Amino acid sequence: MTSAISLVQAWQHAVNAQDIDRLLELSAHDIVIIGPRGRASGHQLLRDWIARAGLTLTTQRIFQRDDTVVLAQHGVWQSEATGGVPSEADLASRLRVNHQQVVEYERYDTLAQALEAAGMTEADEQAIIT
Repeated sequence: MTSAISLVQAWQHAVNAQDIDRLLELSAHDIVIIGPRGRASGHQLLRDWIARAGLTLTTQRIFQRDDTVVLAQHGVWQSEATGGVPSEADLASRLRVNHQQVVEYERYDTLAQALEAAGMTEADEQAIIT
């Protein structure tokens, strides 16, 4: 397992645990977050997103090329916005790593979209090691 994948898995664990301090430690100060609501950056945005989303992600597949990691995931949201009622979906995440920090996170509706955006193919799949 490469250091980029290890870092991304640690970042994902911090998201799931809502461990803001660890998440910020693993994230560049100017991290870019791209999702359905648009594009923004910074630690404060990351704090707000984690507090609001009530998100838990389970990684099903991992792809990597250079400093970019794509994860096929199943997400469950349980937040005040949904009245505590969980919603769930399969999705994909693309993360870019630089200097042992996540510098960019983007969410996609499908794995195919994420792989295309990252310039990857099925051949870039890596084994999941827990």
